[in-house]
Amino acid sequence: MILKLYEKNNARRDIDRIVEILNDGGVIIYPTDTTYAFGCHALKERAIERVCDIKGMDTKHHLLSVVAHDISSVSEYVKIDNDTFRLMRDNLPGPFTFILPAGNRLPKIFKNRKEVGIRIPDNNIVCEICEALGAPLLSTSLRVDEREEIEYMTLPELIDEKYGDLVDLIIDGGEGDTELSTVINCADGEMEIIRQGKGWI
Repeated sequence: MILKLYEKNNARRDIDRIVEILNDGGVIIYPTDTTYAFGCHALKERAIERVCDIKGMDTKHHLLSVVAHDISSVSEYVKIDNDTFRLMRDNLPGPFTFILPAGNRLPKIFKNRKEVGIRIPDNNIVCEICEALGAPLLSTSLRVDEREEIEYMTLPELIDEKYGDLVDLIIDGGEGDTELSTVINCADGEMEIIRQGKGWI
């Protein structure tokens, strides 16, 4: 099922519908400022496991990331020192993933790695959803293998063709990007770029 949303002036009933799906443990595909991504309620462990199964991720070895609508709303789930806070404040919202020590409020599934990626995309659709949900989303980007056309991760109609039977809702926010976020490891108090993507510091 596809639901069309816009950067501004979305109907409240559409946002409420998405929040209901997420609160019920549903999995969605939604737009960011980079690629489209799988998402679910980040505090519902069974939903997280479902996303990991769809993506084929091993939670013991794969970094998990969450998306929030602003820094203050995610600060209770991670540990942020002053230097990292300033770095995030200066670059978010934007196409960055900051790796930080996980706090105690995240489900046990996050504690296997003791670290979590933080995303605050420059995309009002996902920020509006997170704000209405009152919680972050577990997030992992769509990927296509080299045998597939890139449109299968950028065009909602083709994303639906591939993943529609596996998720509860696909949010159409227009054509997506193909470039991933820049990943910055700040878990030990130092800044290290471990993947250069769309964002530049």
